[in-house]
Parts: sequence; structure tokens; C-alpha cells
Amino acid sequence: MAPAEQDALALREQLFHERVRECIICTLLFASLYILCHFIITHFKKHTDFAAVHDDEDAAVNRIALGLCTFTLAVALGAVLLLPFSIISNEVLLSFPHNYYIQWLNGSLVHGLWNLVFLFSNLSLVFLMPFAYFFTESEGFAGSKKGIMARVYETSVVLLLLTLLVLGMVWVASAIVGNDAASRQSLYDLWEYYLPYLYSCISLFGVLLLLLCTPFGLSTMFTVTGKLLVKPRLLEDLDEQLSCTRLEEAAVSRRISSGKASCWLNLNVELLREQFFTIRSKRRKLELRHRASPWQRNLGYPLAMLGLLALTGISVLIVCFHVLELLLDDAAMPRGIQDASLGQVSFSIFGSFGAALQVVLIFYLMVSSVVGFYSSPLFTRLLPERQDTPLTKIIGNCVSLLVLSSALPVFSRTLGITRFDLLGDFGRFNWLGNFYIVFLYNMGFAGLTTLCLVKRVSWAVQAELIRAFGEDGDAGTRGRVLSPPRLSRSPSAQVCTSCRCL
Repeated sequence: MAPAEQDALALREQLFHERVRECIICTLLFASLYILCHFIITHFKKHTDFAAVHDDEDAAVNRIALGLCTFTLAVALGAVLLLPFSIISNEVLLSFPHNYYIQWLNGSLVHGLWNLVFLFSNLSLVFLMPFAYFFTESEGFAGSKKGIMARVYETSVVLLLLTLLVLGMVWVASAIVGNDAASRQSLYDLWEYYLPYLYSCISLFGVLLLLLCTPFGLSTMFTVTGKLLVKPRLLEDLDEQLSCTRLEEAAVSRRISSGKASCWLNLNVELLREQFFTIRSKRRKLELRHRASPWQRNLGYPLAMLGLLALTGISVLIVCFHVLELLLDDAAMPRGIQDASLGQVSFSIFGSFGAALQVVLIFYLMVSSVVGFYSSPLFTRLLPERQDTPLTKIIGNCVSLLVLSSALPVFSRTLGITRFDLLGDFGRFNWLGNFYIVFLYNMGFAGLTTLCLVKRVSWAVQAELIRAFGEDGDAGTRGRVLSPPRLSRSPSAQVCTSCRCL
């Protein structure tokens, strides 16, 4: 065999082994995410939707829909990890450029992961989740034989009609916006233009949803942190408050136990019980705070709040700096590339530390957006409950999380949180090249986040100062035993004036 043929054969073998290695790595990563998401969904899934009989039709439908939801949630989690994994891979290759054991971590693998996430996101949003919903609601066509296949046929027909309706609406909207022959002709190419254009609209909706949910979630996280951690109190005597609360609880308990023995008095027992439960809950919270160590009370909460303030402030500063870059340099616009050149240059001016900070900010913004999404009045009903979430609500949660997570790479690049350019079809969105949309988006995020942060911090400081210096009306109770709560008397209540039971 000639040397040229041997070199060509060795090159083909190397490409084959690299392709097989990438497929194995992608399969292992997705299998791990799928198993994790399966445990998450079964943790929230209602037990009544599971059936022990394997030939039960409803049980089979629920298992199929559950598998589709698990797949979609795994894709959403993969979309969240996509950008951090790419940034970390680049820094690892920069730190160990000639290490044999990390040669598998290359641009081809990262680019393939981006393409797979984009493909599976389209597949889940356009086909799998609508199919799962219609499949759980279907019963088969009238007059047809009942069974799984009858439901599959009905679901397929309904999904086909819905697909034609959506594609027709997108085609008409695109033809109206771009009223030229080239624009209408490009829509006939379903795979190269139609689906990316449709996903571009979905991604734009997801990015706008992130813009609205993230600032609200940032302010909500301060409140949640205050509830989960023991807060330090200024000018406060916990022993005195705990003693007063215990005496108050004992007084109300005696009233409940001796209510029937009171002479000539009609007691509102239900009101007493509500007051007793409220006082007992307050007493338990005070005991929890009293048992907390001084380090936990005086160090844990301040550090957590300072961490949230620091991450939020850094995010706002990065976005403001990115706004200035947009005004001065056209290269700051988010753009897509087709080749992931990893291991050549760091995507942060601070090196590995800056890359680690970018990863932390990306996760922080994603968590805050999820918190803001479930805290908003429009979507609070979607909040899953442990072992009591129906299948339809699980489908809604999977779709919502997929929309948010698939828009996270575009969201982070548009705000300038990272300089890692969008790979594959993520960079083909038309609105990414519009300066006004990108500029207004950055200004909106910076303004809303700053407003929520200032209001939340200022209100918290004001409430703490008012409480500390006794201007909230409760300072008068300090230093004396709290009297039992005053009961409301019904018009027919008779009070004994001789023994003064009340």
C-alpha cells in the first residue's frame, strides 16, 4: 500500500474513532440527565397516575407521557448546562493544552452538543409536548376500536392539523413582514429556514420572558433567603420575647380547656384555636432562632445577603458596560459562529477567574428567572407540589422550563454576561442582528433589575430600622408580659359580672 493511501486510511480511522467517541460521550451525558430528571418528575408526580396493572390503557398512556416529559426536562437541563460546559471546556483546554486525557474535549464535541440541544428543543416544543398533552386527553375516534393505537391515531391527526395551522400562520406572518419573492421562497425550505425561523420566534418569547422574570426573581430571592435563614435582629431580646410568647400560648390554652366551664359565657372556640395555632407557630420560630448559634445568626444571613447583592450588582455592571460597548463597537453585538475554536483564547479579560464568575452568573440568573417565573401571579398555579402534581401540570412545567432554558444562551450572550459566541443554529436568529432590539433589551434589564434591587433593599432596611427602634407599634409590648388576645363577643354573649371570666 502506498504511503499516501496509508495516510488517508489512518485519517479516516481517526475521524471514525472521534465520531464514535463523541456519540458515546453525548449518550452518556444525556442518559445521566434523563435519569436525574426521571427522579425529579416522579418526586412531584401524583401517585394516583401510577397503576400496577401493566395492561391498563390509562396506565400505559401515563407512562408514555411521563417518558416524553422526562425527555423534555432532560433537554431543558442540557440547555442550561450548555453554555457553562462550553466555557469550562475552553478554560480547561487553555490550562492543559497538551494533556492526553482531555483531548476528547474539543470543538467538535461542543459544537455537536449545541446542535443536539437545538434539535431536541425543536422536537420537544413542536412535537413531543403537544403529542403528550393530546395523547393524555384523547379517547379514540368515535366508532373505532378502543386501545392505545386508537389514541395514537387521534393524537396524530389533531397534531397534524395543529402543525399545519401554526406553520401557515408563521408563513403568512413572515410573508407580510418580508414582502418579497426571496423571503417567501425561503419559507418553502422547511429544514433550513422554516423550523429555525419558528424557533427564533419561540426563543424571542423566551428571552422576553427571562427579561420579565429575572428582575422579579432577583428581588424575590432576597425575601426567600430571609425566610430560610435566621436573621439577626437589632436591639432585640429573644429570651424576653420567647417568655412572653410562651405565657401567651399558655393563657390561650387555658381559655380553650376551660371554655365550657365558664359561667354564662358563649366562647368562640374556633377563634381561640386559630389564635392558639398562630401563637404556637410564632413560638416555634422564636425557638428556632434562639437555638441558632451566634455564627449562624450573625454571619450566615449577612453573608448570604451580601452574596446576592454582589452577584446582582456585578450583573448590572456587566450589562451597563455592555451597553457602552454596543454604542462604540459593532463587534459587541451577539453573533453566531459555525466553528467552535476552543483552547485558543479566554472569553474573559480576567482569565479563569472571570470565566468561573461568568458560569456562576449564568446559573444565578437562571435560578432567579425560575423563581421569578413561579412567583409571578400569572404562573404561580404551575408551581408543582410534592407527590400531588397532575400530569397535565407536569407537561406545562416542562414546556415552560424548556422555553426558559433554551433561551438562556441567547439571553446571556445578548446581555454580555459571556463573550462565548453562539454556536450552530442558535446564532441564526434574525433579531440578534437588530441593534435597537439588543440595545433596548440591555437597557430594560439594567433598569428593571436596579429598580427591583433598590426597592427591595431600601424597604428591608427601612422595615428593620422601624422594628429596631420601636416605631411599628410593637415596642410598647417590650418589657411586660403580653396580655391574651381580646376575643370578639357575639351579641348574644352573656358575661358574668361577678367573677369576670373575661
